[in-house]
Amino acid sequence: MSYPQPNSKPNGFSPARRRWLRAGLAAGALAATGGAAVVLAQPKIFNPCLSDLPDDLAGHPLVAAAWRGLDPTMVWDCHAHLAGTGDGGHGIVMSPDMLSPLNPLQYIQRLFYLNAGCVHQAPGRVDDSYVERLHNLSDGMAPGYKTMLFAFDRAHAADGTPLPDKSALYVPNSYARDVARATPERFEWVCSIHPYRADALDALAQAAAEGARAVKWLPPAMGIDPASPACDPFYRALVELDLPLITHVGEEQAVHGAGRPEWSNPLHLRRALDHGVRVVMAHCASIGEDVDLDKGANGPRVPSFALFDRMMGEDRYKALLFGDISAIELRNRRIEVVRTIIEREDWHPRLLYGTDYPLPGILPLISPAAFAHEGMLDEAAVPVLEEIRAHNPLLFTFVLKRHLSSHGRRLPASVFETRRFFDRTTA
Repeated sequence: MSYPQPNSKPNGFSPARRRWLRAGLAAGALAATGGAAVVLAQPKIFNPCLSDLPDDLAGHPLVAAAWRGLDPTMVWDCHAHLAGTGDGGHGIVMSPDMLSPLNPLQYIQRLFYLNAGCVHQAPGRVDDSYVERLHNLSDGMAPGYKTMLFAFDRAHAADGTPLPDKSALYVPNSYARDVARATPERFEWVCSIHPYRADALDALAQAAAEGARAVKWLPPAMGIDPASPACDPFYRALVELDLPLITHVGEEQAVHGAGRPEWSNPLHLRRALDHGVRVVMAHCASIGEDVDLDKGANGPRVPSFALFDRMMGEDRYKALLFGDISAIELRNRRIEVVRTIIEREDWHPRLLYGTDYPLPGILPLISPAAFAHEGMLDEAAVPVLEEIRAHNPLLFTFVLKRHLSSHGRRLPASVFETRRFFDRTTA
């Protein structure tokens, strides 16, 4: 099936409009990653949104080597976001704060998300263009490769009341389901259900019956305390349905909402794990600090990654606790954290490949040159990767992660062949 590409050539904005948007994207990248050095160290800000990968890149030895030893039909990107502005009639709702210049931080963040998804030049059809871009990117991946698309539930109060005014984005389960159903050879879908909802268990059962592969939470944005007893019925249902929970842990910088920052503390997931839920900690808690609750409510603040490390080492969680490697390559991650993830071979059977799309399309956020400087990537790979990214950020982040190394170690094929974890027919 052929899909139109919303931007087959570099943007055609006027110089003034281009300067304004670049400034917005720079500020958005700054807001998303928490440091001016992110922008100042990377002069390339605007995503050119080129389309089909040239033959010389598609067949480049670096790309061929990335696919070598993998079965593409087993490679599922387990962390990718559906997004839009709601202009497609699919039920997507974006917070008014993100649409209004009166709220400059969230407004600018929206700009760089749209540029990352290459829909900034699609007024009136952003939602559909976002999916069309995903189809074009999928054309550049090996046949059989799939992207798992996330729905995103509204924030809710403790009594289960929806809080649309405190929800940055709402992407209905039905929309994620329909996009995946329309092209099952390319997409799977992940539902998002707030556990405090009165209909949470019915919605979960329906999503499982309709093919959802997992449940996605972002506790600080959605207003979920994973350690609350209110989650217990939901956890029991997840175990009964054999659905894993993919949940953000560590600091959240990109999405605003109704919750409290401490609700993304990895230790808050002990409750789910103790119920027997398979938990995927997004990004391996690779950024931020949290209170060490194992030492009491007033325990010291320690890196969130240290808490992930501790929990991965506990025997009782070895069959339940996993981490996805999405976003670990972003500039705001410490290089020591990335090295640890690559070098901890005992973790590798419990790590899952993800991209956090559309973030790889935000040029300032990922620097292949920085990894080459650290000796983790061949310098000759840097210009090739940069050229690939201009056409296909999905392929870019896949090839980058396949080639990253630390002290002679690399992430093995098992990390990328995630289907075994999510495919209940083969589990």
